[in-house]
Amino acid sequence: MTISQLLTILLARWKFIVIMIALGGGVAAGITAILPTKYKATATVVLDFKGQDPVLGALLQNGGASVNTQTDIIKSKRTAIEVIRMLKLAESPVLRKQFIDSNNGMGDIEDWFADVLLKNLEARPGRDSSVVDITFEGGDPRFAAQIANAFADAYQRINLDLRVDPARQSAAWFDERVQALRANVEKAQANLSAYQREKGFSSVDERGDVETGRLTELSGQLTAAQANAADAMSRQRQLQEFLNRGSSVESIPDILANGLIQNLKAGLAASESRLEQISNQLGANHPEVTRLKADIALQKQRLQAEVVTVSASVNNALRIAQRREAELHAAVSEQRTKLLKLNQGRDEMAGLIKEAESAQRAYEQASQRFTQTNLESQATQTTIMVLNRALPPITPSAPRPFVNLVVGLIAGIVLGFGLALGLELIDRRVRSEEDILLALDAPLLGVLDSRKARVKVAKKQRFRLPWRARPALPAPA
Repeated sequence: MTISQLLTILLARWKFIVIMIALGGGVAAGITAILPTKYKATATVVLDFKGQDPVLGALLQNGGASVNTQTDIIKSKRTAIEVIRMLKLAESPVLRKQFIDSNNGMGDIEDWFADVLLKNLEARPGRDSSVVDITFEGGDPRFAAQIANAFADAYQRINLDLRVDPARQSAAWFDERVQALRANVEKAQANLSAYQREKGFSSVDERGDVETGRLTELSGQLTAAQANAADAMSRQRQLQEFLNRGSSVESIPDILANGLIQNLKAGLAASESRLEQISNQLGANHPEVTRLKADIALQKQRLQAEVVTVSASVNNALRIAQRREAELHAAVSEQRTKLLKLNQGRDEMAGLIKEAESAQRAYEQASQRFTQTNLESQATQTTIMVLNRALPPITPSAPRPFVNLVVGLIAGIVLGFGLALGLELIDRRVRSEEDILLALDAPLLGVLDSRKARVKVAKKQRFRLPWRARPALPAPA
């Protein structure tokens, strides 16, 4: 079908089109008159996610997904019930009557009216921003503005409760933990004090250093005593070897180093030399010679006695050195045992100190967290702020007469065109020379125009109707 054919059909069926357009406009006007008048009021809130926490002072960092979460909170039933309680809507006789008429008073009136409010509520976040528009649609402009503002205020309260309630629960839990940890600290400190009193330790015990120094000193003395004992053993062994060989003990180093013996030997040598001298002069029976011989005999006795004394002193020195070594060895062993016990006690005390310090740190950390959560639980500020409060709208949001009329006219035009084409399909008529060519499939010689009385030469174009096939007529003879 060509455009000219379509226009010809529409012009032929113009009455039906006009009727449908008028019908569409009438229906739109009727619907506009029937629909109740509604008003939309909008309150705007700002979600300050990048501000500062009012309690802790920390910077808040949240993404755009949190804005969608907050819009869900605004449209939640909890927020709607909070609005109902704030405005005391459940106490309204009109609303109670509507509730009874709707479901015979079954269920909860707050839950029922919350669903009613949420059906007319819209929370729409701004694009790439933290601003949320809270829009409520109602039949009364003042009521719509009141509900929109109430949702903004209720959302602020619930947002604060969502932060405060977990903090209150955490504060209660931390309070119990702080008390238990305080008891642990007191117990650990009591155990440490009792151990210190029992073992005689102090918080800053210096006995370990003193006992360690004493052990070092005894160890040094033991080393010196061992050296003395070894030296005495060497001297005694040397003395014994001289005696075993039958050698003169006077050649022993201890005797050679003895000044008294050397003096006695020198005096004895001098006396013997004088005796020999006066014996040649005075004779062997001279009283002076006799006296000198007696003196020499006495010197020899003294020399022999001193040699015996020195030999005995070597053995005594060995016994004394060995006894001193044994005493120091026992003292070192005793001091080492004492130091080991002292170190063991200090280790046990160090463990008790660490236990007390660990309990103290746990108590301080829990106390700090309790203070923090306790402050959070008492917070009265929120990061949600009302940017614009809703005002009673002047013009209604619905119905919109002009829009409804335009939609009705467009629908009437579409239906009119459709009705015209449908009727043409049912009752196809020849309305132009193109219809003749398609229907008869025969050459057209001319067209008689009744208005201008002239003959037009037909075009030699042949078309078939796409929706209706006609058998071709035989050509005239």
